[in-house]
Amino acid sequence: MQGTAWVVVPTFNEAENIERLVDAARSALAGPTAGSFRILIVDDSSPDGTGAIADRLAQRHPDVHVLHRTEREGLGPAYLAGFRIALEAGATRVLEMDADFSHDPADLPRLLAEIDAGADLVLGSRYVDGGRVEDWGVVRRVVSRGGCSYARTVLGLEIHDLTGGFKCFRREVLEAIDLDSVRSHGYSFQVEMTLRAIQRGFAVREVPITFRDRQLGRSKMSPWIALEAMLVLPVLRYSRPAPVSPMDGSERE
Repeated sequence: MQGTAWVVVPTFNEAENIERLVDAARSALAGPTAGSFRILIVDDSSPDGTGAIADRLAQRHPDVHVLHRTEREGLGPAYLAGFRIALEAGATRVLEMDADFSHDPADLPRLLAEIDAGADLVLGSRYVDGGRVEDWGVVRRVVSRGGCSYARTVLGLEIHDLTGGFKCFRREVLEAIDLDSVRSHGYSFQVEMTLRAIQRGFAVREVPITFRDRQLGRSKMSPWIALEAMLVLPVLRYSRPAPVSPMDGSERE
């Protein structure tokens, strides 16, 4: 399939990480299997100067782009804004990842390869065989596992890592999802996007990854984000849109 892959990276106060992340992602995607690529940094007016660093990276590298947003609205709206730009630019595959090296840029080609092999949505999973989490304490591991189990139970899905944020979408998946009606702003956004893809009949695959805790900067997780996820999931469960049949392989470019 190949074509142009866009990597969307939302940032807020990631000045310590963003240049290293972009360098690592560009290096990982430079191989012959990835096809052409673009990296889109979506910065929510970071007061630590992340946006200015991103602009310098864009001036230095023609495959790096920056979207500056004036308000901090949450993870979901930042990703949706990036997805729209990628689709308008003709992206055939759209990836999402964190800016803090929790997701290893070296795994980007693996996610793309699964799309090229026939998947519609690929999830980098901590909780399938071969996947793991490093640098977390017991409490955070229990909370994460419990959140995934809660989401699976409420939504009746078999996906092991519903809350993960390392993903690759085939273009057709994002086109079939009504992005304007996505409800979630925080980490429940990840669950909602996967749910909508499954509802529309798309093929979802999980590939094992190693998730590492950030080494630099501060986590954006808060009790409110976790509470939002708990409250939103039952709403998603009982307000399912009518499934839309995806294009089969013969209709894809």
